[in-house]
Amino acid sequence: MLQISFLRENQEKVLAGLQKRHFPEAEKAVKATIEKDQQRRITQTELDQILASSNFVSKKIGQLMKEGKKEEAEAAKQETSALKERSKTLSEQLKKYEDELTQLLYNLPNLPNSKVPQGKTAEDNQVVEQHGTLPQLPATAKPHWILIEQYDIIDFELGNKITGAGFPVYKGKGAKLQRALVNFFLDEAEKAGYHEVQPPVVINEESGYGTGQLPDKEGQMYQLTGEKLYLIPTAEVPITNLYRDVILKEDDLPIKHVGYTPCFRREAGSWGAHVRGLNRLHQFDKVEIVRIHRPEDSYQALEEMALYIRSLLEKLELPYRVLNLCAGDLGFTSAQTYDMEVYSGAQKKWLEVSSVSNFENFQANRLKLRYKDNNNQMQLLHTLNGSALALPRIVAAILENNQSEEGIRIPKVLIPYTRFEIIN
Repeated sequence: MLQISFLRENQEKVLAGLQKRHFPEAEKAVKATIEKDQQRRITQTELDQILASSNFVSKKIGQLMKEGKKEEAEAAKQETSALKERSKTLSEQLKKYEDELTQLLYNLPNLPNSKVPQGKTAEDNQVVEQHGTLPQLPATAKPHWILIEQYDIIDFELGNKITGAGFPVYKGKGAKLQRALVNFFLDEAEKAGYHEVQPPVVINEESGYGTGQLPDKEGQMYQLTGEKLYLIPTAEVPITNLYRDVILKEDDLPIKHVGYTPCFRREAGSWGAHVRGLNRLHQFDKVEIVRIHRPEDSYQALEEMALYIRSLLEKLELPYRVLNLCAGDLGFTSAQTYDMEVYSGAQKKWLEVSSVSNFENFQANRLKLRYKDNNNQMQLLHTLNGSALALPRIVAAILENNQSEEGIRIPKVLIPYTRFEIIN
């Protein structure tokens, strides 16, 4: 959430950032937010004055009673009563304005960092790097949704029977490959200095608002019937919310966490060839990294996270490319995002497997996540997160790129985890 003080003092900068994002009716949104803030501040000022007057008159009553001036004391009591009634009305009005202002701020996305390129759609994203040789597969190469049936390692029909479309059942070597990837990613994160946590996979409304899933992505999350609880879309949400309403010391920083969870996304309206097989699921496994930094350190941390995710893809022997997302394709809460895509040999397309983002203080403002610097000054922190990695498309690329007449070769780095070298 943008800070109202920043918006008030930097209206042109905020407007330019929203327009760079192609945010609809940006000027109208900024104007409405500023006007609501003015209403709030005027009401707050009047309420403060009324309370001060009421306090002064209350003290005056005691003095008048001591002096035996009963009539004046009675008049002062009536004045106090009127002031209290007015203060009650103003307090209710102030609460209404504060709630309305909060909702207006909730609906404004983060501002893109200056490093974010101009652009409106995914086609305008900037390719930063491409690594590895694209696989040269024979014409008979099969997409992963054929391979998983051939080797009986993932069953979509069983998942559909149990739950519905988008909830596969992993079997045999398919299940072992899933577990191997999770353990590999967790072990690598530990080596890189990340502290592992295992958070809940159900969150409350406060957590959803804290990291920006609410109200922006309410339609993409599964809500528990009769409860204001949601299944998590990513481990970023519960892990970052560990620090909601927390004041850290500068010596506590940086914070580096990793966590494995299943993730749940409704993705209503998704259909077509681009969502076949593992390309898009409603439930999937993911290992997430989350970092909390001082503002001056956060962009160095973003680059470190992106390099770390590259290293995982290289160890898995997967060709990849890195995209710097354009302003129009940024997520609601992000100030800058790198997407990592792997090449899927049989589908002949790039598949997104990770996003690593710096949210600057956008989430921290919602979370009230702050720290005291060495001068004992309170400041908002910067939060970052990244997929390291999401499993479905990684599995799709491994299956497709490593297929042969003998079977599907397992990347060398995973063999100690799978304890088999080939799926056949």
